[in-house]
Amino acid sequence: MRKPIIAGNWKMNNTIETTKSLISEIIPLVKDAKCEVVVCVPFTDLEAARKAIRGSNIKLGAQNVHWAPKGAFTGEISAEMLKELKVEYVIIGHSERRQYFGETDETVNKRTKAAIAMDLKPIVCVGETLNQRESGLTSEVVKTQIVGALKDIEKESLKKIVVAYEPVWAIGTGKTATASDANDTIAVIRKAIQGIYGSVSANAMRIQYGGSMNPQNATELMGMPEIDGGLIGGASLKAQDFAKVINY
Repeated sequence: MRKPIIAGNWKMNNTIETTKSLISEIIPLVKDAKCEVVVCVPFTDLEAARKAIRGSNIKLGAQNVHWAPKGAFTGEISAEMLKELKVEYVIIGHSERRQYFGETDETVNKRTKAAIAMDLKPIVCVGETLNQRESGLTSEVVKTQIVGALKDIEKESLKKIVVAYEPVWAIGTGKTATASDANDTIAVIRKAIQGIYGSVSANAMRIQYGGSMNPQNATELMGMPEIDGGLIGGASLKAQDFAKVINY
């Protein structure tokens, strides 16, 4: 059985003070959650979040990691730096990183390897644009992305990785794929993983849906057999909404 995982991606939101406040609201609402709960906060909020979640069932995540252990990479953060802050999960290859900051399948792969080497758990994102979807390229795009992201990664390391299918056209737009469409695309991703690593590894992989999951659609989406959780954007910034998704 794959344990569901709901991760909040705060993106570029919340100061140290609002981080403390939001987490304090979330903790009592999710203390009996049956799924794994993660908050992925901005770099400047990691220490405050680490202290705020202490003693709770919430895990700490970051939103990016660099592939090099150190060096002249202004503005970047290394896996060792995240590990020192007790970060457990890190989002890699989010569509906004691909769209605005030049992420490619190659850099996603390099960042994923760096995270694994430092015993961090990558949440590797894949997903198609609206044009790609309307052109019937969804399956081809997500297969190419997942194969690229996992290139030369050992089978033993797969248990650390979570995949998030996040259709670009559904992020921040209020639109969402139908539950069956999301399930079908995640099945394509799982089959691509199976082609590389075999059915046992593919069936053990947790794959989230990341396209505007919210309190209204969480139950239906999480009822799909291939969907193992959610990478939650806007709804994770409101304690009550995030808790409703977690307690779907």
